[in-house]
Parts: sequence; C-alpha cells; structure tokens
Amino acid sequence: MKNILVVGSAGQIGSELVLTLREIYGGDKVVAGIRKTKPSKKLTETGPCEVVDALDTKALVEVVDKYKIDVIINMAAILSGTGEKNPMLAWDVNMNGLINILELARERKMKQVLVPSSIAVFGPTTPVDDTPQETILKPTTIYGVTKVAGELLGDYYVKRYGMDVRGLRYPGIISHETLPGGGTTDYAVAIYYEAIKNKKYTCFVNENTRLPMMYMPDCLKATVDLMEADFSKLNYHCDYNVGAMSFTVAEMAESIKKHIPEFEIDYEPDFRQAIADSWPNSVDDSAARNDWGWKPDFDLDAMTADMLKAIGEKHAKGLI
Repeated sequence: MKNILVVGSAGQIGSELVLTLREIYGGDKVVAGIRKTKPSKKLTETGPCEVVDALDTKALVEVVDKYKIDVIINMAAILSGTGEKNPMLAWDVNMNGLINILELARERKMKQVLVPSSIAVFGPTTPVDDTPQETILKPTTIYGVTKVAGELLGDYYVKRYGMDVRGLRYPGIISHETLPGGGTTDYAVAIYYEAIKNKKYTCFVNENTRLPMMYMPDCLKATVDLMEADFSKLNYHCDYNVGAMSFTVAEMAESIKKHIPEFEIDYEPDFRQAIADSWPNSVDDSAARNDWGWKPDFDLDAMTADMLKAIGEKHAKGLI
C-alpha cells in the first residue's frame, strides 16, 4: 500500500490531485503538503495536511517519517510568468526543492517519485507542430530552464541509483476549482470566469495564440495513469509528452459564444506573449499512448460546456 505525500498541495493541480488520490488509495494514505497558503476544507476534511516546504529539508523529513511516506509527488513550483519576475526564486524552489526531494527519496529508498514537467521545456527553435518526444530543448524562460534540468536530474537518479522517478510534460491546464498561479496559460481559465461574471474578457495574449491545453480531469487521469504504469515498460521516465487538445484564443471565444452569444473579447498582449510564442502549437504524445495507454477524454467544446456549467453554478451561489 502506498503512503503518498503531495508537496505543493495548495496549487492548481496539487489541490485536486490530492482529492483524486484519496478517492483511490484512501484519505489517510495521502498527505497534503502545504507551505503557507491556508488549505481548503476539502483538503483538511478528507485527510491529513502538514506544513511542508520543499526547501525545508527538516520539515520534509519529519513528515516523511511521521506518515511512513514511500511515494512523493512534487507539485511545488514557481511558474513561467512569476518566474520571469523573480528568476532566482524560481531556480531555488524548482531546482533546490527538487534535489531535496530526490535525495530524501534516495536515502529512504522510496518506491516512487513523480516530478511533473511542462511544455515550457520547449523553445523557439523547437518544431511547433506535433512537437516530438525527443527534440530541441532550448527554453527562453527560467521556468523552462528548471524544467529541462529537472527532467535530466530525474533521469539521472533513475540511471545512477536505480530509482523509480517519473514525469510528464503538462500542457496548459484548465480547471474551474482552483485558480492558476502565475502561468502563461492562465488566460485559458480566466476567460471562462469573466465570460460568466462580466460577459467580456481582455486577454494578455493575441487571438491567434495556439497552445496545447488539457482539462483538469484529463490532467488528473494522466498523472494517475503514469503513476500506475509498469515501470519496466516505460521507454522514457521524466519527460513524457501528453496532449489533449490545441486551440487559439479566438477558437476558445467562439466555443464560449455557443453558450453565451453576447460574450465579447479584446486583446492587450503583455510580456507573456513572447513566452507563449516560444511554445508549441501541439505535441506528439505517441510515446505516452504506446507505453502506458494515455488517451484524453475531453475536447474544446466538451470542456467549455463543463466549465461554464460549473462556474455558472458558483456564480449563482455567490461564490465568485
């Protein structure tokens, strides 16, 4: 039986991943590691929560020993937009935090470490359409640099120490539960909230910006599927491309207008436009499909319908 610690449980993905894992393995088997953000009632009422900072080795050790943790999922990260404002903080959290976790896992002989990566590992010299599994990795953001280094570091621990370290390159993740925190793809969540609340949205990238995206249920599914995959059948370890859909901001707006005809959008690109322009239009995830059976469930219109329904219900209740 796995005893899992999710570091970074207050974040967009981590907060929902904890709940999903508790449904699968049991509430007492999944510890939500939070840093300073006050955890939601959903986290505190469904299982244990502990204050954990990836940079605080002493606190990590105490929680790992207290709960006999044998699997760590490291969701703690400074994302692309925030990272460009404070590159050294991004390096410290994304790299030194990861090294702390990998070393602790090595010393404790843990069963598994999951180290998520991102499409931010790609750069302007990477092929933009159906970006290959193995390709040029020359990112232009500190976030991307740390994710490339993280992939290589995880692979090193597999080869050097025989550890089970896994990871997948998340595209932009869209969810109606927890708002994103400083990423370049934040517009893909904000647009739905603003469509419900104000019937209009000003986007910080231009209408033709096309990026790989994924709805949160598929993100959670991909993460769990990779965790459960047979390690001996994995041809890659810390860098699996995973895709679901790709679309422009204008296509998102049209999808929303099918439900809210009066919705209006305008565009005021900022520094995040250059970041978005350095990322792929779509990714080739055939390795994930072949090695561990990856297959998404949602396309753009299915996601839009579900997002607007959920956010609309929150708005009606005065929750947003």
